[in-house]
Amino acid sequence: MTSIVWQRRRASARATWREFASQRGGLAGLVGLAVITLLAVLAPLVTDASGLDVTRVTASPWEPPSAEHWLGTDHNGRSVLLLTWWGTRISLVVGLAATVLSVLIGTVVGIASAHFGGWLSAVLMRFTDFFLVLPSLVLAIALSTVLPRGLGTIVLAIGVTAWPATARLVRAQTLSVEARPFIERARALGGGHGHVIGRHVLPAVLPLVFVNTTLTVASAIVSESTLSFLGLGDPTRVSWGSMLHAANMHGAVSQRAWWFLVPPGLGVVCVVLAFTLCGRALETVLNPRLKGER
Repeated sequence: MTSIVWQRRRASARATWREFASQRGGLAGLVGLAVITLLAVLAPLVTDASGLDVTRVTASPWEPPSAEHWLGTDHNGRSVLLLTWWGTRISLVVGLAATVLSVLIGTVVGIASAHFGGWLSAVLMRFTDFFLVLPSLVLAIALSTVLPRGLGTIVLAIGVTAWPATARLVRAQTLSVEARPFIERARALGGGHGHVIGRHVLPAVLPLVFVNTTLTVASAIVSESTLSFLGLGDPTRVSWGSMLHAANMHGAVSQRAWWFLVPPGLGVVCVVLAFTLCGRALETVLNPRLKGER
């Protein structure tokens, strides 16, 4: 019986992959994410982190792109290429960590609200509505200002403000699943809350949660870049947002140092576009409503 179940799951996974592979935009986004992730992983192995230390640089400030420094140097004489490369790591880590926290909170709230109903559902939904009406970026800025500055604060600020949309999506999908006959049959056979949620609700909800996670990463990276650009990021680490903040604070525009502004901006655009393309393709494949429309 177990082997039959695994065979069905493998067949379903292969069918899902074939359908995803037919989406050219999704494949382009996946390739882009693979390249960006590979660069982030290889940064400590193929580059020298000492180049990030302002006390150890030997180049002059605001050098334009050249054979020695392909993307020029910043106001401290550090290589912009090296800064952009290492900034990939922080932006991805913060974006992914904040998304995991956001999706986890949203999934728990959404499933609990739909499954248990009653007063618990009313309280959780009013709590969700409260966060929905508040501008998430403003709330994240407030949290980042009050809490000690660091990566953990940025992750927490983004994660605890970006979950309401996930909660709404998960709640709607959970209500749809629990209205089906097999849920009533499982309860009639003595299945408790843990059995119903773990064996029936979660497997049906997780595909949409995964799609939402992919799309939420893009928003989290934009939020991290925005907070860092406003000077609320970790001052000891390099990210694309902190690079834009430094360029703004030290007059890159007046110095006509376009090479300090364009790379981090393009990095944010490329990563967000790659995650969005993957998310939209996955949504088309895994969302039953969209599959029905095709």
